[in-house]
Amino acid sequence: MNPNKKRLRRTMMFLNAQKPGLVKDPYIYNPDSIMLDLEDAVAENQKDVARFSLYHALKEIDYRGCERVVRINGLDTAYWKEDIRCAVAGGCDAIRIPKTETPEEVRAVEAEIAMAEKDFNIPVGRTLIMAAIESARGVMKALDVCESSERLFGIALSGGDYTKDLQTRITGTGVELMGARQNMIIAARAAKVQCFDTVFTDLDNMDGFRKEVETIHLMGFDGKSIVNPRQIPVVHDIFTPTQKDIIFAEKVVKEIEDKREKGIGVFTVDGKMIDIAFYDGAKRTIELAKASGVYKGEL
Repeated sequence: MNPNKKRLRRTMMFLNAQKPGLVKDPYIYNPDSIMLDLEDAVAENQKDVARFSLYHALKEIDYRGCERVVRINGLDTAYWKEDIRCAVAGGCDAIRIPKTETPEEVRAVEAEIAMAEKDFNIPVGRTLIMAAIESARGVMKALDVCESSERLFGIALSGGDYTKDLQTRITGTGVELMGARQNMIIAARAAKVQCFDTVFTDLDNMDGFRKEVETIHLMGFDGKSIVNPRQIPVVHDIFTPTQKDIIFAEKVVKEIEDKREKGIGVFTVDGKMIDIAFYDGAKRTIELAKASGVYKGEL
């Protein structure tokens, strides 16, 4: 398995691949991933120009460990195969498929990626895939999409297109996205891949943004797509374990491992009833703290 499949992805910032001013140094804001967009952000008559810009950005810019994902044009267009070849030749880390509704679409992209890797001497299997879910059918097929390819590291909700398909709109309450979010996170967890929430475009409503991030964090999402660097610190603050969380997780891990050897199944930690079911969650907290760079312990 590609070791980057499970990497830390709290924030994924969208950038127009055509605009040098945007793609030259986004790493200064410390997003975990950047999304170099060849699809909606690029006009029909500018696709070739955007690919040229993308290729040279991937080849020449040191993104300092920031993951580079490329959103290709839809499989119903004439552009997607050339998008893949350009992105893979440039050395991108992953391809994002828009408007995904079936596992066959993922496998078609996978086949094109594999051919491009061979053509451009990229190690086969290096380029990962993520799938954007943007329709009611896509939500209903989420588990099939999640299980479609070993290259697929996760799925992401695209709220704008999804709500149009649902014949409603983004309200800010989250009600219209509740079913999709729940279904997608369940599918992702069942398939053991990651799940990412949609963008929040009201940049003047940072309180609303924080509440939305808190909600999707509690739901179990791995991260959020973002459109502005101002949103990064909020997401990272919410998705990074606190020292209190870390200390408690360490105690849980140590106590469970100790009590297991002694044949004790249920016990208390800081006044809370604990059993073996808490072990994996505590280990995840520690691993997330390590990936986030805030872990100071010894486990």
